[in-house]
Amino acid sequence: MSAGITITGDNFEQEVVHSTLPVLIDFWAPWCGPCRILGPLIDQLADEYQGRVKIGKVNIDEENDLALQHGIASIPALILYKDGVIAGQKNGAIPKRDIEVMFKDYV
Repeated sequence: MSAGITITGDNFEQEVVHSTLPVLIDFWAPWCGPCRILGPLIDQLADEYQGRVKIGKVNIDEENDLALQHGIASIPALILYKDGVIAGQKNGAIPKRDIEVMFKDYV
């Protein structure tokens, strides 16, 4: 069971902007092949970093407004928030170690 959360327009402010932990968001869609490759890594990281990094997913088909607000042009897209502001961004199905590098300075 993954420790990751589903991020929506309704909980974005609470879960991301006001989070005391760094927040890594995976923008994805069920029809996206690279997203399906990256998904299990994101779930694994959510479990491994539980309590140190909040890791969540945004389904762009269901949360199009959040995707537009973040300028998501291609998926998968990873955005790291720290203290309510964007601290990093990567696109594509990247290796686990590259994802960890995104937040290693914040844990």
